[in-house]
Amino acid sequence: MVSSLYVAERGAGPKTVVLLHGFGSCHDIWREVTSALAPGIRTLAYDLPGHGLSLDFPGSGPARTAARAVLADLTARGVTRAHLVGHSMGGAVAALMALAEPERVGSLTLLAPGGFGPEINGPLLRRYAAATDRRAIRACLAAMSGPQSAPPERIVGVLTEMRRRPGQLRKLVEIAAVMTRDERQGVIPTEQLSTLTMPVMVVWGTDDPVLPFVQADSLPAHFHVHHVLDAGHMLIEEAPGVVAQALHRNMARRGRRLRPTLDAAAS
Repeated sequence: MVSSLYVAERGAGPKTVVLLHGFGSCHDIWREVTSALAPGIRTLAYDLPGHGLSLDFPGSGPARTAARAVLADLTARGVTRAHLVGHSMGGAVAALMALAEPERVGSLTLLAPGGFGPEINGPLLRRYAAATDRRAIRACLAAMSGPQSAPPERIVGVLTEMRRRPGQLRKLVEIAAVMTRDERQGVIPTEQLSTLTMPVMVVWGTDDPVLPFVQADSLPAHFHVHHVLDAGHMLIEEAPGVVAQALHRNMARRGRRLRPTLDAAAS
């Protein structure tokens, strides 16, 4: 039997928001963000392939695999249009989804997204992948957060419980090794990102020790970039209210129109 993706559904309304967590995390990381959203929004928080209750999804690991899997799951659920929110690795997944099927994406909100520059803190991510007990997980979360942020104990507990599933730790170590090979990450070309016409907002902590926030400097000019002062990489835990506000703002924006090509203008 082929394993399917796990998704936690919350709320109801005309707008659907898809939530994609970062490496080593799970759907339950979004609870504080979804609690801060306005009523009338349906949220779908996924466990990405190789994580949590989607641990056994075939081919788990690469962001492109996750992007195809989430798009297929949305199709099976009859979701024709959604607002995408992705953190870190989940940000890369969301961006790839938007590139693959842009007509299905109402807006794209990216939190310290992966794939926007080659620099990545490989040693810290590999240490995080191998962390097993509460103390080690708490220490890794603290190292990935801003200097003024303390990891929430609820999140520490959620991630500790997740890693107790048979095979989870081995899978995380495997994904981290591929993701940080040669101490670099794969990059989504800027020329591809420039083709996106839906509203795009990028939120990045100025003290991010995993992915440097200056990776946002080379993004397309129509991307809206919001820097969160003194925040680190773990924006969902460090600033859930800021994340919810950014999502609301981006959902309310209009997309841009592409300029017609010379051939189209002449026809």
